[in-house]
Amino acid sequence: MSDHHCYKKIEIVGSSKTSIENAIENALAECSKTVKNMDWFEVVDTRGHIVNGAVGHYQVTLKIGFKIEGS
Repeated sequence: MSDHHCYKKIEIVGSSKTSIENAIENALAECSKTVKNMDWFEVVDTRGHIVNGAVGHYQVTLKIGFKIEGS
């Protein structure tokens, strides 16, 4: 085991019809299917899709940090 850690960040977008929090949870759940060692996330953008004058979808852009295996 190394005495230091190296991390990588990726950017993803999650969406939800119900809330910003749910959009974050959806994005993390999908990302966790293929990315190992996730450690943190940053919400870098929040936006939405408007349908007939109301919120159709909440959308969030996340940066997800994960430890590089073996570091």
